[in-house]
Amino acid sequence: MTWALPAIAGILLVFAAISGRVAGTSVTAPMVFTVGGLVLGAQAAGLIDVEATSETVRLLAEVTLALVLFSDAAGVDPTALRSEISLPARLLGIGLPLTIAAGFAAAVLVLGDLSWPEALLLAVILAPTDAALGQAVVTLPILPTRVRQGLNVESGLNDGICVPLFLIVLAIARAESGAIGGGAAVRLVTEQIGYGIVAGVGAGAVAAAVLILAGRHRTIDPLWVQIVPVAAATLAYTVAVPLGGSGFIAAFVGGLTFGTIRRRADGEVSQLIDEAGDVFNAVTFIVFGAVLLGPALEHLSWPVLAYATLSLTVVRMVPVTLSLLGTHARAPTLAFLGWFGPRGLATIVFVILILEEPGTLPHEDLLLLTAVVTVGLSVLAHGVTAAPFADRYAAWFRRHPRPERKPAHEA
Repeated sequence: MTWALPAIAGILLVFAAISGRVAGTSVTAPMVFTVGGLVLGAQAAGLIDVEATSETVRLLAEVTLALVLFSDAAGVDPTALRSEISLPARLLGIGLPLTIAAGFAAAVLVLGDLSWPEALLLAVILAPTDAALGQAVVTLPILPTRVRQGLNVESGLNDGICVPLFLIVLAIARAESGAIGGGAAVRLVTEQIGYGIVAGVGAGAVAAAVLILAGRHRTIDPLWVQIVPVAAATLAYTVAVPLGGSGFIAAFVGGLTFGTIRRRADGEVSQLIDEAGDVFNAVTFIVFGAVLLGPALEHLSWPVLAYATLSLTVVRMVPVTLSLLGTHARAPTLAFLGWFGPRGLATIVFVILILEEPGTLPHEDLLLLTAVVTVGLSVLAHGVTAAPFADRYAAWFRRHPRPERKPAHEA
Protein backbone atom coordinates (compact mmCIF):
# COMPACT_ATOMS: atom_id res chain seq x y z
CA MET A 1 0.00 0.00 0.00
CA THR A 2 3.06 2.31 0.31
CA TRP A 3 2.91 3.54 -3.29
CA ALA A 4 -0.67 2.64 -4.18
CA LEU A 5 -2.23 5.99 -3.26
CA PRO A 6 0.47 8.11 -4.97
CA ALA A 7 0.12 5.94 -8.06
CA ILE A 8 -3.67 6.33 -8.11
CA ALA A 9 -3.36 10.08 -7.56
CA GLY A 10 -0.87 10.26 -10.43
CA ILE A 11 -3.25 8.52 -12.82
CA LEU A 12 -6.04 10.92 -11.84
CA LEU A 13 -3.77 13.90 -12.48
CA VAL A 14 -2.69 12.55 -15.86
CA PHE A 15 -6.27 12.08 -16.96
CA ALA A 16 -7.25 15.51 -15.63
CA ALA A 17 -4.55 17.03 -17.83
CA ILE A 18 -5.88 15.38 -21.01
CA SER A 19 -9.58 15.13 -20.15
CA GLY A 20 -10.63 18.02 -22.36
CA ARG A 21 -8.63 16.75 -25.31
CA VAL A 22 -10.00 13.19 -25.22
CA ALA A 23 -13.65 14.17 -24.57
CA GLY A 24 -15.80 12.91 -27.43
CA THR A 25 -13.06 10.64 -28.79
CA SER A 26 -12.59 6.89 -28.65
CA VAL A 27 -10.42 7.27 -25.55
CA THR A 28 -12.72 7.18 -22.53
CA ALA A 29 -12.08 7.75 -18.84
CA PRO A 30 -12.68 4.10 -17.84
CA MET A 31 -10.20 2.98 -20.51
CA VAL A 32 -7.50 5.31 -19.20
CA PHE A 33 -8.12 4.35 -15.59
CA THR A 34 -8.22 0.61 -16.30
CA VAL A 35 -5.07 0.68 -18.41
CA GLY A 36 -3.37 2.84 -15.79
CA GLY A 37 -4.24 0.24 -13.18
CA LEU A 38 -2.91 -2.55 -15.39
CA VAL A 39 0.39 -0.75 -15.97
CA LEU A 40 0.94 0.11 -12.31
CA GLY A 41 -0.54 -3.09 -10.88
CA ALA A 42 1.21 -6.05 -9.28
CA GLN A 43 1.61 -7.85 -12.63
CA ALA A 44 3.55 -4.90 -14.11
CA ALA A 45 5.14 -2.00 -12.22
CA GLY A 46 3.96 -3.30 -8.86
CA LEU A 47 3.06 0.12 -7.45
CA ILE A 48 -0.60 -0.75 -6.82
CA ASP A 49 -0.11 -4.00 -4.98
CA VAL A 50 -3.17 -4.70 -2.84
CA GLU A 51 -5.20 -7.86 -2.41
CA ALA A 52 -8.62 -8.10 -4.05
CA THR A 53 -9.94 -9.40 -0.72
CA SER A 54 -8.56 -6.48 1.29
CA GLU A 55 -10.81 -4.26 3.38
CA THR A 56 -9.64 -1.21 1.42
CA VAL A 57 -10.77 -2.60 -1.93
CA ARG A 58 -14.11 -3.74 -0.50
CA LEU A 59 -14.77 -0.37 1.14
CA LEU A 60 -13.88 1.54 -2.03
CA ALA A 61 -16.17 -0.56 -4.20
CA GLU A 62 -19.09 -0.44 -1.76
CA VAL A 63 -18.88 3.32 -1.20
CA THR A 64 -18.74 3.92 -4.94
CA LEU A 65 -21.76 1.78 -5.76
CA ALA A 66 -23.76 3.19 -2.83
CA LEU A 67 -23.18 6.76 -4.02
CA VAL A 68 -23.99 5.90 -7.63
CA LEU A 69 -27.15 3.97 -6.68
CA PHE A 70 -28.43 6.82 -4.51
CA SER A 71 -27.60 9.46 -7.11
CA ASP A 72 -29.14 7.55 -10.02
CA ALA A 73 -32.32 6.77 -8.08
CA ALA A 74 -32.67 10.32 -6.77
CA GLY A 75 -32.22 11.69 -10.28
CA VAL A 76 -35.21 9.85 -11.72
CA ASP A 77 -37.80 12.49 -12.59
CA PRO A 78 -41.22 10.81 -12.83
CA THR A 79 -42.73 13.78 -14.65
CA ALA A 80 -40.06 13.88 -17.35
CA LEU A 81 -39.89 10.10 -17.53
CA ARG A 82 -43.61 9.68 -18.01
CA SER A 83 -43.51 10.98 -21.58
CA GLU A 84 -40.64 8.63 -22.50
CA ILE A 85 -41.45 5.66 -20.28
CA SER A 86 -42.01 3.05 -22.98
CA LEU A 87 -38.37 2.48 -23.99
CA PRO A 88 -36.78 2.13 -20.51
CA ALA A 89 -39.81 0.15 -19.31
CA ARG A 90 -39.34 -2.36 -22.11
CA LEU A 91 -35.56 -2.54 -21.61
CA LEU A 92 -35.97 -3.14 -17.86
CA GLY A 93 -39.23 -5.09 -17.75
CA ILE A 94 -38.63 -7.36 -20.74
CA GLY A 95 -35.05 -6.95 -21.87
CA LEU A 96 -33.43 -7.41 -18.45
CA PRO A 97 -35.12 -10.73 -17.56
CA LEU A 98 -34.45 -12.04 -21.06
CA THR A 99 -30.80 -10.97 -20.78
CA ILE A 100 -30.43 -12.91 -17.54
CA ALA A 101 -32.10 -15.96 -19.13
CA ALA A 102 -29.85 -15.73 -22.20
CA GLY A 103 -26.76 -15.27 -20.03
CA PHE A 104 -27.72 -18.34 -18.01
CA ALA A 105 -28.21 -20.46 -21.14
CA ALA A 106 -24.90 -19.28 -22.60
CA ALA A 107 -23.06 -20.07 -19.35
CA VAL A 108 -24.50 -23.59 -19.26
CA LEU A 109 -23.44 -24.20 -22.87
CA VAL A 110 -20.02 -22.51 -22.91
CA LEU A 111 -18.88 -22.91 -19.29
CA GLY A 112 -20.04 -26.43 -18.62
CA ASP A 113 -18.17 -26.74 -15.32
CA LEU A 114 -20.50 -24.27 -13.61
CA SER A 115 -23.45 -25.63 -11.65
CA TRP A 116 -26.83 -24.20 -12.59
CA PRO A 117 -26.91 -21.76 -9.63
CA GLU A 118 -23.41 -20.56 -10.53
CA ALA A 119 -24.43 -20.12 -14.18
CA LEU A 120 -27.47 -18.10 -13.09
CA LEU A 121 -25.33 -16.07 -10.69
CA LEU A 122 -22.91 -15.20 -13.50
CA ALA A 123 -25.83 -14.08 -15.67
CA VAL A 124 -27.13 -11.81 -12.90
CA ILE A 125 -23.66 -10.40 -12.19
CA LEU A 126 -23.32 -9.41 -15.85
CA ALA A 127 -26.87 -8.13 -16.34
CA PRO A 128 -26.58 -4.51 -15.08
CA THR A 129 -25.21 -1.93 -17.52
CA ASP A 130 -22.93 1.03 -16.89
CA ALA A 131 -23.49 4.10 -19.05
CA ALA A 132 -20.16 5.60 -17.93
CA LEU A 133 -18.28 3.19 -20.19
CA GLY A 134 -19.86 4.81 -23.25
CA GLN A 135 -20.53 8.29 -21.92
CA ALA A 136 -20.95 9.83 -25.36
CA VAL A 137 -23.99 7.66 -25.97
CA VAL A 138 -25.98 9.24 -23.13
CA THR A 139 -24.61 12.79 -23.38
CA LEU A 140 -24.31 13.74 -27.04
CA PRO A 141 -27.21 16.09 -27.91
CA ILE A 142 -27.08 14.98 -31.55
CA LEU A 143 -28.66 11.66 -30.56
CA PRO A 144 -32.44 11.27 -30.29
CA THR A 145 -33.54 12.30 -26.81
CA ARG A 146 -35.64 9.19 -26.27
CA VAL A 147 -32.69 6.92 -27.09
CA ARG A 148 -30.30 8.77 -24.78
CA GLN A 149 -32.83 8.90 -21.97
CA GLY A 150 -33.81 5.27 -22.47
CA LEU A 151 -30.23 4.01 -22.14
CA ASN A 152 -29.50 6.39 -19.27
CA VAL A 153 -32.57 5.40 -17.26
CA GLU A 154 -31.92 1.71 -17.96
CA SER A 155 -28.36 2.03 -16.70
CA GLY A 156 -29.44 4.05 -13.68
CA LEU A 157 -32.13 1.64 -12.53
CA ASN A 158 -30.97 -1.83 -13.49
CA ASP A 159 -28.18 -1.75 -10.89
CA GLY A 160 -30.77 -1.32 -8.14
CA ILE A 161 -33.00 -3.99 -9.63
CA CYS A 162 -30.15 -6.48 -9.91
CA VAL A 163 -28.89 -6.06 -6.32
CA PRO A 164 -31.71 -8.08 -4.69
CA LEU A 165 -31.54 -10.61 -7.55
CA PHE A 166 -27.82 -10.99 -6.91
CA LEU A 167 -28.35 -11.51 -3.18
CA ILE A 168 -31.05 -14.13 -3.79
CA VAL A 169 -29.12 -16.11 -6.40
CA LEU A 170 -25.87 -15.90 -4.41
CA ALA A 171 -27.68 -17.35 -1.38
CA ILE A 172 -29.12 -20.14 -3.56
CA ALA A 173 -25.69 -20.92 -5.01
CA ARG A 174 -24.08 -21.07 -1.57
CA ALA A 175 -26.92 -23.18 -0.20
CA GLU A 176 -26.59 -25.56 -3.17
CA SER A 177 -22.87 -25.93 -2.50
CA GLY A 178 -23.49 -26.56 1.20
CA ALA A 179 -21.74 -23.37 2.35
CA ILE A 180 -24.91 -22.30 4.17
CA GLY A 181 -28.19 -24.02 4.99
CA GLY A 182 -31.36 -23.40 3.02
CA GLY A 183 -33.15 -21.84 5.99
CA ALA A 184 -30.21 -19.57 6.71
CA ALA A 185 -30.14 -18.47 3.08
CA VAL A 186 -33.83 -17.51 3.12
CA ARG A 187 -33.42 -15.63 6.39
CA LEU A 188 -30.31 -13.85 5.13
CA VAL A 189 -31.98 -12.66 1.93
CA THR A 190 -35.15 -11.62 3.73
CA GLU A 191 -33.20 -9.55 6.25
CA GLN A 192 -31.00 -7.96 3.60
CA ILE A 193 -33.93 -6.88 1.46
CA GLY A 194 -36.30 -5.99 4.31
CA TYR A 195 -33.88 -4.00 6.46
CA GLY A 196 -32.41 -2.42 3.34
CA ILE A 197 -35.81 -1.09 2.28
CA VAL A 198 -36.66 0.17 5.77
CA ALA A 199 -33.31 1.92 6.21
CA GLY A 200 -33.52 3.45 2.74
CA VAL A 201 -37.02 4.83 3.16
CA GLY A 202 -36.14 6.24 6.58
CA ALA A 203 -32.87 7.86 5.54
CA GLY A 204 -34.28 9.28 2.31
CA ALA A 205 -37.34 10.72 4.05
CA VAL A 206 -35.32 12.28 6.88
CA ALA A 207 -32.83 13.88 4.47
CA ALA A 208 -35.59 15.23 2.23
CA ALA A 209 -37.44 16.63 5.25
CA VAL A 210 -34.27 18.37 6.44
CA LEU A 211 -33.76 19.89 3.01
CA ILE A 212 -37.36 21.07 2.64
CA LEU A 213 -37.84 22.44 6.17
CA ALA A 214 -34.43 24.10 6.38
CA GLY A 215 -34.92 25.60 2.94
CA ARG A 216 -38.37 26.87 3.84
CA HIS A 217 -37.01 28.61 6.95
CA ARG A 218 -33.79 29.67 5.16
CA THR A 219 -31.57 28.13 7.81
CA ILE A 220 -29.38 26.05 5.49
CA ASP A 221 -26.24 27.35 3.81
CA PRO A 222 -26.16 26.72 0.02
CA LEU A 223 -22.94 24.71 0.42
CA TRP A 224 -24.64 22.31 2.82
CA VAL A 225 -27.51 21.79 0.44
CA GLN A 226 -25.06 19.78 -1.69
CA ILE A 227 -23.90 17.78 1.32
CA VAL A 228 -27.40 16.57 2.25
CA PRO A 229 -27.62 13.85 -0.48
CA VAL A 230 -24.13 12.55 0.40
CA ALA A 231 -25.13 12.37 4.06
CA ALA A 232 -28.41 10.68 3.10
CA ALA A 233 -26.64 7.98 1.07
CA THR A 234 -24.20 7.43 3.93
CA LEU A 235 -27.00 7.27 6.48
CA ALA A 236 -28.99 4.75 4.43
CA TYR A 237 -26.01 2.47 3.94
CA THR A 238 -24.62 2.63 7.47
CA VAL A 239 -28.01 2.07 9.10
CA ALA A 240 -28.86 -0.92 6.92
CA VAL A 241 -25.60 -2.86 7.30
CA PRO A 242 -25.51 -3.16 11.13
CA LEU A 243 -29.14 -4.29 11.05
CA GLY A 244 -28.25 -7.07 8.62
CA GLY A 245 -29.71 -5.30 5.59
CA SER A 246 -28.16 -4.61 2.20
CA GLY A 247 -26.53 -1.19 2.12
CA PHE A 248 -26.97 -1.13 -1.66
CA ILE A 249 -30.71 -1.71 -1.49
CA ALA A 250 -30.87 0.95 1.22
CA ALA A 251 -28.94 3.43 -0.94
CA PHE A 252 -31.15 2.79 -3.97
CA VAL A 253 -34.44 2.97 -2.05
CA GLY A 254 -33.12 5.97 -0.14
CA GLY A 255 -32.39 7.75 -3.41
CA LEU A 256 -35.87 7.02 -4.76
CA THR A 257 -37.46 8.26 -1.53
CA PHE A 258 -35.28 11.35 -1.31
CA GLY A 259 -35.82 12.27 -4.95
CA THR A 260 -39.58 11.80 -4.76
CA ILE A 261 -40.03 13.95 -1.64
CA ARG A 262 -37.46 16.67 -2.26
CA ARG A 263 -38.97 17.68 -5.59
CA ARG A 264 -41.33 19.83 -3.55
CA ALA A 265 -38.33 22.08 -3.00
CA ASP A 266 -36.52 24.03 -5.70
CA GLY A 267 -32.83 23.95 -6.49
CA GLU A 268 -30.14 21.58 -7.67
CA VAL A 269 -28.75 19.29 -4.99
CA SER A 270 -26.94 16.56 -6.91
CA GLN A 271 -23.69 18.24 -7.98
CA LEU A 272 -21.53 17.13 -5.06
CA ILE A 273 -22.77 13.53 -4.90
CA ASP A 274 -22.42 13.19 -8.67
CA GLU A 275 -18.85 14.51 -8.57
CA ALA A 276 -17.97 12.35 -5.58
CA GLY A 277 -19.39 9.34 -7.40
CA ASP A 278 -17.28 10.16 -10.46
CA VAL A 279 -14.08 10.34 -8.41
CA PHE A 280 -14.76 7.10 -6.56
CA ASN A 281 -15.77 5.48 -9.85
CA ALA A 282 -12.44 6.51 -11.40
CA VAL A 283 -10.47 5.05 -8.49
CA THR A 284 -12.53 1.85 -8.64
CA PHE A 285 -11.59 1.31 -12.30
CA ILE A 286 -7.93 1.93 -11.52
CA VAL A 287 -8.07 -0.68 -8.77
CA PHE A 288 -10.05 -2.99 -11.07
CA GLY A 289 -7.27 -2.88 -13.64
CA ALA A 290 -4.53 -3.40 -11.07
CA VAL A 291 -6.12 -5.91 -8.71
CA LEU A 292 -8.68 -7.88 -10.74
CA LEU A 293 -8.04 -7.59 -14.48
CA GLY A 294 -4.25 -7.92 -14.34
CA PRO A 295 -4.27 -11.29 -12.57
CA ALA A 296 -7.28 -12.46 -14.63
CA LEU A 297 -5.46 -11.98 -17.92
CA GLU A 298 -2.88 -14.53 -16.82
CA HIS A 299 -5.60 -17.19 -16.67
CA LEU A 300 -7.53 -16.23 -19.80
CA SER A 301 -8.97 -19.16 -21.74
CA TRP A 302 -10.96 -19.56 -24.94
CA PRO A 303 -14.24 -20.54 -23.21
CA VAL A 304 -13.98 -17.49 -20.94
CA LEU A 305 -13.28 -15.18 -23.88
CA ALA A 306 -16.11 -16.79 -25.86
CA TYR A 307 -18.59 -16.22 -23.04
CA ALA A 308 -17.43 -12.62 -22.58
CA THR A 309 -17.98 -11.97 -26.29
CA LEU A 310 -21.41 -13.59 -26.23
CA SER A 311 -22.37 -11.63 -23.12
CA LEU A 312 -21.65 -8.31 -24.83
CA THR A 313 -23.31 -9.25 -28.11
CA VAL A 314 -25.93 -11.98 -28.49
CA VAL A 315 -26.88 -12.19 -24.80
CA ARG A 316 -27.61 -8.45 -24.77
CA MET A 317 -28.69 -7.66 -28.32
CA VAL A 318 -31.24 -10.40 -28.92
CA PRO A 319 -33.22 -9.65 -25.70
CA VAL A 320 -33.21 -5.92 -26.51
CA THR A 321 -34.58 -6.67 -29.97
CA LEU A 322 -37.28 -8.93 -28.54
CA SER A 323 -38.21 -6.34 -25.92
CA LEU A 324 -38.89 -3.76 -28.65
CA LEU A 325 -41.11 -5.92 -30.85
CA GLY A 326 -44.23 -4.00 -31.78
CA THR A 327 -42.64 -0.56 -31.39
CA HIS A 328 -41.69 -0.31 -35.09
CA ALA A 329 -38.13 0.54 -34.06
CA ARG A 330 -35.88 0.30 -37.11
CA ALA A 331 -32.84 -1.95 -37.44
CA PRO A 332 -30.13 0.69 -36.77
CA THR A 333 -31.95 1.73 -33.59
CA LEU A 334 -32.25 -1.87 -32.43
CA ALA A 335 -28.55 -2.46 -33.13
CA PHE A 336 -27.53 0.77 -31.36
CA LEU A 337 -29.61 0.07 -28.27
CA GLY A 338 -28.52 -3.55 -28.20
CA TRP A 339 -24.83 -2.86 -28.50
CA PHE A 340 -24.63 -0.15 -25.88
CA GLY A 341 -25.12 -2.21 -22.77
CA PRO A 342 -21.64 -1.85 -21.20
CA ARG A 343 -20.75 -3.87 -18.08
CA GLY A 344 -18.92 -2.00 -15.37
CA LEU A 345 -19.23 -0.81 -11.80
CA ALA A 346 -22.04 -3.04 -10.50
CA THR A 347 -20.37 -6.17 -11.88
CA ILE A 348 -17.04 -5.17 -10.27
CA VAL A 349 -18.73 -4.69 -6.90
CA PHE A 350 -20.60 -8.01 -7.17
CA VAL A 351 -17.26 -9.73 -7.83
CA ILE A 352 -15.72 -8.11 -4.76
CA LEU A 353 -18.74 -9.08 -2.62
CA ILE A 354 -18.24 -12.74 -3.57
CA LEU A 355 -14.55 -12.42 -2.71
CA GLU A 356 -15.52 -11.36 0.83
CA GLU A 357 -16.21 -15.04 1.54
CA PRO A 358 -13.86 -16.91 -0.82
CA GLY A 359 -14.24 -20.60 -1.45
CA THR A 360 -17.99 -20.79 -0.82
CA LEU A 361 -18.74 -21.70 -4.46
CA PRO A 362 -17.33 -24.83 -6.15
CA HIS A 363 -16.26 -23.04 -9.34
CA GLU A 364 -15.78 -19.57 -7.93
CA ASP A 365 -12.53 -18.89 -9.78
CA LEU A 366 -14.06 -19.60 -13.19
CA LEU A 367 -17.15 -17.52 -12.43
CA LEU A 368 -15.17 -14.51 -11.22
CA LEU A 369 -12.59 -14.80 -14.01
CA THR A 370 -15.37 -14.69 -16.61
CA ALA A 371 -17.05 -11.68 -15.02
CA VAL A 372 -13.77 -9.74 -14.76
CA VAL A 373 -12.75 -10.50 -18.36
CA THR A 374 -16.19 -9.46 -19.61
CA VAL A 375 -15.90 -6.08 -17.88
CA GLY A 376 -12.37 -5.61 -19.24
CA LEU A 377 -13.54 -6.41 -22.77
CA SER A 378 -16.50 -4.07 -22.34
CA VAL A 379 -14.29 -1.19 -21.18
CA LEU A 380 -12.28 -1.56 -24.40
CA ALA A 381 -15.03 -2.37 -26.90
CA HIS A 382 -17.66 0.08 -25.72
CA GLY A 383 -15.11 2.80 -25.07
CA VAL A 384 -13.63 2.58 -28.56
CA THR A 385 -17.02 2.46 -30.31
CA ALA A 386 -19.08 4.93 -28.24
CA ALA A 387 -18.22 8.18 -30.01
CA PRO A 388 -17.95 6.92 -33.63
CA PHE A 389 -21.06 4.75 -33.39
CA ALA A 390 -23.00 7.61 -31.79
CA ASP A 391 -21.95 9.93 -34.63
CA ARG A 392 -22.90 7.38 -37.28
CA TYR A 393 -26.25 6.61 -35.69
CA ALA A 394 -27.08 10.30 -35.30
CA ALA A 395 -26.19 10.92 -38.95
CA TRP A 396 -28.38 8.01 -40.04
CA PHE A 397 -31.24 9.26 -37.89
CA ARG A 398 -31.05 12.72 -39.50
CA ARG A 399 -31.03 11.22 -43.00
CA HIS A 400 -34.00 8.96 -42.31
CA PRO A 401 -36.66 10.95 -40.49
CA ARG A 402 -40.02 9.34 -40.07
CA PRO A 403 -42.54 10.55 -42.64
CA GLU A 404 -45.13 11.11 -39.91
CA ARG A 405 -45.14 11.70 -36.19
CA LYS A 406 -44.86 8.47 -34.22
CA PRO A 407 -45.31 7.74 -30.54
CA ALA A 408 -42.48 8.94 -28.33
CA HIS A 409 -40.97 5.49 -27.88
CA GLU A 410 -40.42 4.83 -31.57
CA ALA A 411 -37.13 5.47 -33.30
